Amino acid sequence: MFRFFERLIDPLRPESAQPPATTMAFIWHYARQMGWPLAALLATGLGSAVTDAVVFSFIGRLVDMIGSANRETFWSDHGLTLLGMALVVLVLRPAFVIANSLLSEQSVAPNFANLVRWQSYRHVLRQSVSFFANDFAGRIANKVMQTGISLADFVTGLAETLWTVLVFAITALVLLGQADLRLMLPVIVWLGGYVVLAYVMIPRLRGAAKRVSNERSIVNGRIVDSYTNIQTVKLFAEAETEESFVRQAIGSFVERLRILTRQVTTIRAVLTMLNACLVVSIAVTSLWLWQANAITVGAIATGLALATRLSTMAGWVMFQLSALFRHIGIVQDGLETISRPHEVLDQPGARDLAVTGGEISFENIRFHYGRGGGVIEDLSLHVRPGERLGLVGVSGAGKSTLMSLLLRFYDLEGGRILIDGQDISQVTQSSLRAAIGVVTQDTALLHRSVRDNIVYGRPDADEDQYEEAARAAEAAEFIDNLSDHRGRSGYDALVGERGVKLSGGQRQRIAIARVLLKNAPILVLDEATSALDSEAEAAIQENLERLMQGKTVIAIAHRLSTIAAMDRLVVLERGQIVEAGTHQTLLQKNGVYSKLWERQSGGFLAPREISIDVA
Repeated sequence: MFRFFERLIDPLRPESAQPPATTMAFIWHYARQMGWPLAALLATGLGSAVTDAVVFSFIGRLVDMIGSANRETFWSDHGLTLLGMALVVLVLRPAFVIANSLLSEQSVAPNFANLVRWQSYRHVLRQSVSFFANDFAGRIANKVMQTGISLADFVTGLAETLWTVLVFAITALVLLGQADLRLMLPVIVWLGGYVVLAYVMIPRLRGAAKRVSNERSIVNGRIVDSYTNIQTVKLFAEAETEESFVRQAIGSFVERLRILTRQVTTIRAVLTMLNACLVVSIAVTSLWLWQANAITVGAIATGLALATRLSTMAGWVMFQLSALFRHIGIVQDGLETISRPHEVLDQPGARDLAVTGGEISFENIRFHYGRGGGVIEDLSLHVRPGERLGLVGVSGAGKSTLMSLLLRFYDLEGGRILIDGQDISQVTQSSLRAAIGVVTQDTALLHRSVRDNIVYGRPDADEDQYEEAARAAEAAEFIDNLSDHRGRSGYDALVGERGVKLSGGQRQRIAIARVLLKNAPILVLDEATSALDSEAEAAIQENLERLMQGKTVIAIAHRLSTIAAMDRLVVLERGQIVEAGTHQTLLQKNGVYSKLWERQSGGFLAPREISIDVA
């Protein structure tokens, strides 16, 4: 039975639509995916509230029946009525409550929360590189996680609270009005006070909850940032600085939380007084009317029972409303991140990139990172099919930006980039990046096994293929000696977050193995061997040379000896091409490249040495 209800909703269903940016539309975007189980939850909630309220009417009827009935004929006179009451209490009410619990706790609540998390994760994962560069990863993850549970709790809590308030308020007024219309007055006054309290306090609560949620995400982001960069923290002995950084965030969070809890306490205090006044006023009114022979003892019993239930329920409802608006505050805070539109999108009807020769053309491209100017302005560059091009320039010249634009991490602000005549803005991003193998200087590995990291760009690779790639990258020997804290070894060993358990050279070799295995037709080598010692670099060069055969290669290196043997070198300065030619040609020009070469301690390398150092 549990399994049936658990499988009514698939929490991992795909959803490609953009999450809306307004609160109610955002909630409905996910709530509509719950389908009939959510409607059934509402229906059983209504049934549960109605049968619960009906039970209170039975109290008054029983008191009146007992007061006027003949003891000897009581069961024969009232047997059918009592049987009906028993069926409601023993069968109908438990059926609604159990069905509601199964739908809420097995179907809607857990699956709803995880559906929101899954679809939010998928949407955020497809955001641009700049989206993640401008925020804490931990803060983004926290918003994805807490928005899911808060949205689920809001929807299920709203369904339960809505029916409870409506049904009990209507039932109380009807039952008390049947006895005497004057008994309705205390309930009407109480409801008015309740509505005013909710109207005044709940919006404040929502705003406070939104601010608390944002501060909580900042705390989470700062803590994750400290732990992720623990080696830097240790190297610079800056634990106290990190403590101060996080202490400031927690202090701000606590201040926001105090504002929220003050409002919650105020609501409870006022509500407690309202509830006490309701019970006393109904009791006094009932006794006064009874003295005047206007109502029966059963009406008094019903009135007092309802007043007690209303006062108890009112506290619960206000608590639920407070929780609901705290949840909506968290949802509003989360949707500002989750519903943000993607900055880099596939065009409608975009086709997969078809690489035939690997020709790359940058045509009058312009890019300023959204600023007024700078970085790259009107740059044109043609890379022939199978050409090996080296990019040279000081830091900030635009080399890495050019590669980010080729990979379409950002959209151009002007011009276009073509691969084999195809505008990369008109093809799918996945096919573009699948056609380009990249090795960067700052290699970050996934906190998974060595095997998972090597086959990341080619998950269907078999054991022989990924082990061959590891040997070609001079990584097989150290991989065989790896082990983690759970006893996994070799290719099964986990490498730690961002590969922190490995040295820089080991991470670089695994990254090279990954690209060797991917075997893409276009290669981008951004300081690909910078983290390697000379012996390891020399050993890998031959395999890189084999990998580059028949491919278009763009290599970036500050160590000029590693790219000196490229077919052509292009020198960038402030986003502009200032020189282009072979190594020998550029040296003879005695220009920018020649000066860069002279500054490096390695000096000129012999032709054989240059070919070994190709990156």
